[in-house]
Amino acid sequence: MHVSFDLAAALDTALRTAAGTAGMDVTAFNPELRTADPRHGDFQANGVLSYAKARKLNPRAVAEQLVAALPASTQELCTAAIAGPGFINFTLTPAALLAWVQAQNSVEHLKAGAASLHHGQRYVVDFSSPNTAKQLHVGHVRGMVIGEAICRLLAFCGAEVIRDNHIGDWGTQFGKLIWGYKHLLDASALASDPLEELERLYKAADAATKADPATLDAVRAELVKLQAGDPENLALWHTIIALSAGAFTEIYRLLDIHFDHQLGESFYNDKLPQVYAELASAGLAEESQGALVVFHPEHPRFKTQPFIIRKSDGAANYASTDLATMLYRTEHFRADAIAVLTDARQADHFEQLALTTQKWFAKTGRQFPRFTHVSFGSILGEDGKAIKTRSGDPIKLKALLAEAADRAFILVTEKAPDLPEAERRDIASAVGLGAIRYADLAQNRSSDYVFSWDKILSFEGNTAPYLLYAVTRVRSIFRKAGLDPTDPTATAGATAPETPAELALARKLATFPVSLQLTTTQLRPHFLCTYLYELAGEFSSFYAAEKVIVDDPAIRARRLLLCARVLLILETGLHLLGLRTLARM
Repeated sequence: MHVSFDLAAALDTALRTAAGTAGMDVTAFNPELRTADPRHGDFQANGVLSYAKARKLNPRAVAEQLVAALPASTQELCTAAIAGPGFINFTLTPAALLAWVQAQNSVEHLKAGAASLHHGQRYVVDFSSPNTAKQLHVGHVRGMVIGEAICRLLAFCGAEVIRDNHIGDWGTQFGKLIWGYKHLLDASALASDPLEELERLYKAADAATKADPATLDAVRAELVKLQAGDPENLALWHTIIALSAGAFTEIYRLLDIHFDHQLGESFYNDKLPQVYAELASAGLAEESQGALVVFHPEHPRFKTQPFIIRKSDGAANYASTDLATMLYRTEHFRADAIAVLTDARQADHFEQLALTTQKWFAKTGRQFPRFTHVSFGSILGEDGKAIKTRSGDPIKLKALLAEAADRAFILVTEKAPDLPEAERRDIASAVGLGAIRYADLAQNRSSDYVFSWDKILSFEGNTAPYLLYAVTRVRSIFRKAGLDPTDPTATAGATAPETPAELALARKLATFPVSLQLTTTQLRPHFLCTYLYELAGEFSSFYAAEKVIVDDPAIRARRLLLCARVLLILETGLHLLGLRTLARM
């Protein structure tokens, strides 16, 4: 029996075919298929109700006609039952569940099946985007780990993904940095911790400008020289950029985060005149109090809130650079879709950016790519306020990651003191860094969340330690039996699931494609996290109810098959989220 990777998509197609056979208007009928309450089945089609209501038909009668017209092959896949006024519940057959579980026998097969979700789409994903000469702190981690997960998931589901780290490497702060570098530099401090010293220089220069008008003039002069291409200041600018990049790269390596391009704001300097000229000639931009601005009078919030694309002193700003970036990504990268990750406080800016770009491209005959501002909330301390050190400063990300590994090492040592220290350190690194990452990804990104060491390092609940431990539990079954979970001979002769625990686990496995589709269409990794947590829970219930290594070869094979697929999907899902899995803990 052959079954599709995405059983929901197969059912959707079958329902649309049946609609045509039953004489329904197929252009107006949407099956509205979704996963069902497990008590009622695996999938539920709700679209009959809205279709029938719009035509003043009896929805239950329409549902009956639709079920009767389903292709014969659908009967092998599932049973259909009409509930209530016209809901259609579908329950996958044990034979279909066995066929699906048998077919998904490798990461390559999972990826090949998922590729249809976003095949042929080219995504530019803009994430992390730190400011030069500033240390990464805890607030930066959300954009980094969400962005990396989105990139991995989109690529797994068939998209061509271009990762761009849009670094803040230009602007007024460089006047202060260059002046500070020339007058206040501690060379030994720069050698030992570049970003710490650059931050000190910036703060010291900023304080000096406030205390002495002559210093403020000198700082402005340094910025003017840089913008005019002065060789000495350009060389210092390049030095600062390189030192910052080295420090960022260390964090990216720790978190296994990757970029294809790091096109900072400076990259777009020579592209700004085209933006100004086109927006003005298209009648979209106008002079207002000396600045060049775009108004959106049709928008309730932006009627009187201008989108300033060039300041009154002639200087560029974020809007200028971001418009040039939209043009470059559309024309150079030929993006079908663009996703930009920043915190939710920038929502207005990106809404105005999208509105302006859409109008601009319409006036100039360009295709506007799908644009998503992938916004996220803040990380809070247990007092409900922005998480900070006791001194009130933001917690440095490097220090947070180190503390995570240290805390995880204590836990690992308590649970497995007999393991060699090197192995405990390696496990602690995977658990600690995974805990930081997963705590963020498991939250709906739109929400703030409270950071708690006890919660994120717990082996209970929807946490990285719980899921990583679930992986090692499955691996231990095969290890104790002397079997390789990827060896097909271990699961040869498996029969269809029979017991309630077997069926529940097989059904949860078969909805993996639904979680991928939901996660990648909404760019919300917490949907996949929730699925993996529920899958681990179903496995735990199955393992408590059923002995895997039994004498009957067919039962043993089918239970080992279920275990092998749980391992495959748990590990695949966790890797897509950026976590490193372990053989034992």
